[in-house]
Amino acid sequence: MKKARITLLGFAIATVALLSFQNSKPASIKGKITPAFYGVNAWAISETDTLYTSISDGSFEFPNAEPGIYKLIIEARSPYRNMAKEGIIVNEGQSTDIGELTLQKWETVYATSSN
Repeated sequence: MKKARITLLGFAIATVALLSFQNSKPASIKGKITPAFYGVNAWAISETDTLYTSISDGSFEFPNAEPGIYKLIIEARSPYRNMAKEGIIVNEGQSTDIGELTLQKWETVYATSSN
């Protein structure tokens, strides 16, 4: 009888452990950069998670994001500047597509008006 209880207890613990892992559904963040050639790397940062990926042909994806609110940082090649986008909400088990982001050239930051 004691052996049956131990076996049953082990089965119960294993079942709870498996169900715990099944409740955590992976989420993702994806998007595009234009002009495509000038996007290099991307980071997604939240209070509990920091993700990194390369940008390929203007596209990026973070396939295993934890639910939360992220700041996206895009590293760009010159003559374009790095950019950031805040407030990206990621929900459990869902793909968050932030759409297309357009990089800005450095010259637009330092443009001066003529008098």
